[in-house]
Parts: sequence; C-alpha cells; structure tokens
Amino acid sequence: MATYKKRGYKPKNVEEEIIVDEQESTTAEVFNTLDESASKSEEWVSQNQNYILGFIGVIAVAVLGYLAYNQFVSKPKEISAQNELYYPQQYFNQALESATEKDSLFTLSLNGAEGKYGFLDIIEEYSGTKAANLSSYSAGMAYLNMQKYQEAISYLEDFSSDDAILGALAKGGIGDAFVQLNQPEDALGYYEKAISHNTNDYTTPKFLYKAGVVALELENKGKALAFFERIKEEFSKSEEAKTIDVFIGMSK
Repeated sequence: MATYKKRGYKPKNVEEEIIVDEQESTTAEVFNTLDESASKSEEWVSQNQNYILGFIGVIAVAVLGYLAYNQFVSKPKEISAQNELYYPQQYFNQALESATEKDSLFTLSLNGAEGKYGFLDIIEEYSGTKAANLSSYSAGMAYLNMQKYQEAISYLEDFSSDDAILGALAKGGIGDAFVQLNQPEDALGYYEKAISHNTNDYTTPKFLYKAGVVALELENKGKALAFFERIKEEFSKSEEAKTIDVFIGMSK
C-alpha cells in the first residue's frame, strides 16, 4: 500500500517538547507565586485594615486641617498684617526724607502711634507672616539710622528674602553696623554676602566699593584690588566707578 505524508506536517522534535513543557511549568509556578502573594497581601490587609483606615483618616484630617488653617487663619492673618504695615511704613518713609526729625519718626515707625501698630508690634503679633518679615527689615534699617547698631544687626539677621535688592541691602546693612562697631572682619564678611546675593547695577557696585575700603583697612590689598577692579570692569557707569582709579592705585 502506498503511504504519504500530509502537506505541511513536520515531526515534533523531542527537545522542543521538553522546552515547551518547561516553559509551561515555569509559567505555572509564576502564577502560583503571584496567587500566593496576592493571598498573603489580602490576608495582611484584612488583619490590619483598622490600622490602614486609621492612618488614612489621620492623613485626611491633617490635609483638611491644613487647608482650613490656610483659608480661615493664615490668609486673614496675612491680610490684617499687611493692613497694619501701612502706618509704620509711612513714618519710616517720612523719616528717610526728613532733615530734622529722623529719630522721632523712626521711633514712631518702630513703636507705632495713635493706636496703630509699629514694626515691633507687627513682628510680635503677626509672627510668620510676610508683613512681619518685612517689618524685621524696616526695623533693622530704622535702628541702623538711629545708630543703634546691635539692634540693627539683630533685626536684619531675622529678615529673609530672595529679593535681589532687599536681600542684598539687608546683608549690606549688617556690614555697615559692624563697621560702626569697629568690627571690620565681620563687616567684610557681610559685604561679601551682599555682593554674592545678587548681581545688579544698584547694590553690587555699592557693596564692592565698601568691601574694598574695608579690605584696605585690613591691609588686604589683593582682595581690595579685586573688588575695585570689578567695579571698573563691570560697573563702569556706576557712581562708585567715578573715583575707582584712585582706589585701584591705593591697592597696588
């Protein structure tokens, strides 16, 4: 009898069958492992669901508490503090413009008047607000102008800001106070902080110049020369640059 093979038929290779069996076995083991892990996870969740729910509840309460505090306490407090800041700031501005009543006006800005808060009151009553932070800067500058240098340092050190101008002026103001207290090393350190705080055409040449002068006083001519030459090279149109060649000559 004639025999034939069906078209497309290929005899199975024994090794292929073994590989397939091994793959199926490995797959089964993986699924079994996953099933076991899932069962253990479900069991753990079941045993600890009270703790889990309690933890979720604590988080929910904390989030809701924060939102409520921010909405009903923090924001109104900030608004109230900003409103209070208006009055002492007026006295402060008048003091800067006055030729004869500076100290009395600065005192009013610090302590308040006619039932209105001064900077010191705002710092105490509205701690943590932007207005209180700004009041620390203004109070420090008021004390600096009143020649109360330790108080000026204390309040200016409490002030924190990323603002290009105010941040540099605060650090430079501390430097000015240390100069008056005859502590040039400390003064130079704060002038350098003011310089590095931000580069701009207003504060940078101002404090480069002051840093150079103090460096000369400390007989550090190399550092002084670097400060003065930077003014000449980078801020040639500044007020400080008008006489900078003299100071460069003194530093060489």
